[in-house]
Amino acid sequence: MSDTRTRSRNRHRKRRTALAVGLPLALTAAGTLAYGTDAGLLGEGTARQASAASAAPAWAAETADGFASVDALGQNGTYGGRDGQTVTVRTQAELEKYATAPEPYVIVVAGIITMSPVGKEIKVQSDKTIVGSGTSGHIVGGGFFLGTGVHNVIIRNLTIRDSYQGVWNDKDHDFDAVQMDGAHHVWIDHNDLRHMADGLIDVRKDSTNVTVSWNKLSNNNKTFGIGWTENVKTDITIHHNWFRETEQRNPSTDNAAHAHLYNNYLEDTPGTDITSSYGNYSRGRTAMVLENSYFQGVNNPVIKDATATVVQRGNVFSGTSGRNESGGTAFDPKAYYAYTPDKAADVPALLTSGAGPRGSVGTTAVAKAAATTLTVAQDGSGQYRTVQAAVNAVPANNPSRVVIAVKPGTYRETVKVPSNKPHVTIQGTGGSRKDTVITYGNAAGTPKPDGSGTYGTAGSATVAVEADDFQARNLTVTNDFDEQANQSLSGHQAVALRTAADKVFLDGIIVNGDQDTLLVDTAAKDRLGRVYMTNSYVTGNVDFIFGRATAVIDRSVITLKKRWDGTSAGYVTAPSTPANRKGILIANSTVNGDVADRTFHLGRPWHAGGDASLDPQTTVRNTTLSAAIRTAPWTDMSGFSWKDDRFAEYRNTGPGAGTASGDRPHLTDAQAAGQEVADWLGDWVPTAS
Repeated sequence: MSDTRTRSRNRHRKRRTALAVGLPLALTAAGTLAYGTDAGLLGEGTARQASAASAAPAWAAETADGFASVDALGQNGTYGGRDGQTVTVRTQAELEKYATAPEPYVIVVAGIITMSPVGKEIKVQSDKTIVGSGTSGHIVGGGFFLGTGVHNVIIRNLTIRDSYQGVWNDKDHDFDAVQMDGAHHVWIDHNDLRHMADGLIDVRKDSTNVTVSWNKLSNNNKTFGIGWTENVKTDITIHHNWFRETEQRNPSTDNAAHAHLYNNYLEDTPGTDITSSYGNYSRGRTAMVLENSYFQGVNNPVIKDATATVVQRGNVFSGTSGRNESGGTAFDPKAYYAYTPDKAADVPALLTSGAGPRGSVGTTAVAKAAATTLTVAQDGSGQYRTVQAAVNAVPANNPSRVVIAVKPGTYRETVKVPSNKPHVTIQGTGGSRKDTVITYGNAAGTPKPDGSGTYGTAGSATVAVEADDFQARNLTVTNDFDEQANQSLSGHQAVALRTAADKVFLDGIIVNGDQDTLLVDTAAKDRLGRVYMTNSYVTGNVDFIFGRATAVIDRSVITLKKRWDGTSAGYVTAPSTPANRKGILIANSTVNGDVADRTFHLGRPWHAGGDASLDPQTTVRNTTLSAAIRTAPWTDMSGFSWKDDRFAEYRNTGPGAGTASGDRPHLTDAQAAGQEVADWLGDWVPTAS
């Protein structure tokens, strides 16, 4: 993509309703993706069953840690429904049928289930595992209730959200994500819980032997309450949870016999509508051990009343203020179970990348064929010395996964995975994604060696992927074209990674470049191409995430770079989305870089070839923006106005975030509910393989 790329200046395009505060988004056509309507995707199918003995997935046998693992009350640890059948559900009726049954079940939620009536809490019975399929399992407008005596329940890998009724301190709607009254042996793990009318988690009325781990809890007032009883009975472990933009009860722990909190990250971002009133609260006769947690910007990070105890050790407090209290004696958690806490300094990075639903959980219950592995090593210790040689060795139309395991080193080559070689994974085998590097330096204007012209933008890619179901992980892909040394060359677009396929999963990689770093394309204008990038880094300066694919950048870092001459100016995205498709979604990520303040736009509309039928889309949501982002973050391109297309933000934070205006449209909560990661990916659940 170029700053001055020649485009047809068709200014007579029919103008859509512009995005504006308080007005509906111009997304009517985008509501139906190319692969079918929401109704078709989440239709009334019969729940699929699989024999637990022969086909239950590996994660169904995982058991809880912490107090949920302790033998007590006649229950030996917490293992959920692993002894029962595995069923897949897509409707509320199916979910209720199996969650309320007396028999054990592993219940896989595959899609978005909107609860009716709003606020309904399904009454889960004992011996159940309820798990989201990858990141696609959502419960919207309701949750789960575990009553007296209910035990051995696992709730994992779900997004439970949006029962909020418009009243922040809501005393009329007891709509929780997970509520338990008198339950025991419960494990709540790797969920995304947010925006509920009351609590995200309520552990009440002598519920005990509970572990809450690796969850993201956000955008809520009364977040996590424990107690509501005069008895001192509850044993609870709370570890590796990310509390972000939550006001109170983070958690509030009342009359707990043993409350062990460790490696949690409490984050209050300045400049947002939500301000923390307090962090961890020990009250009643609670005995609390609080260790190796990280508190960022939280008011009153640790408080206790006169009857409670708090033993602190190894915690980090950054930018906090107000009460930070400890006192009394508590207990030794290792007398009850084994655990090894992470360093507190590592907690923010661990949780921003690892909390919440995981794409690799909830895979199909049908056993997959074992992958073929091809090894690459420059020193000759592998089967091949170059990555392309290994790709060439993959048979055409291969029916199952082929993993190309690349040993550490810098591989100076271009790599192309052709369309007739699906199911390929290129994976670095080093300890870091920086250990294995694939790099080259072609640009759009670079002459081809055979004299047949120049490479063009797409042809400049260091790695080009044209095959469906491609995966890359634990490596770096770079285009190191030297703009400064090639000023006489026409065409400085230099792609590091180009995808032109469907179901491309980029997990734990670095994509480095300057102009046009990451091209997310499709095989043809009328073909769907979905890309999911997570736990990754993308660097660049001009239009460096661009193309017509339906692409998600999730839980990643986008790093802005200065231009070749040391100046700061650029554009993060340049979507060229066809009408009726979804474009580029940046979610739960960070945009930063060593560039000047207010010099980068979040995006501009690329009408490739002057095609007025395109409907470019970028949404940036729940993302931390540095001060480099302009106060009017979107701009026009080649005669096309961004206001005629689809550009919006939602609940971004950081110094680069801003309030809604005509130049800075924000999604409403209702609009944002239809622009989740799962909405972009549809029926595809990215799964590591």
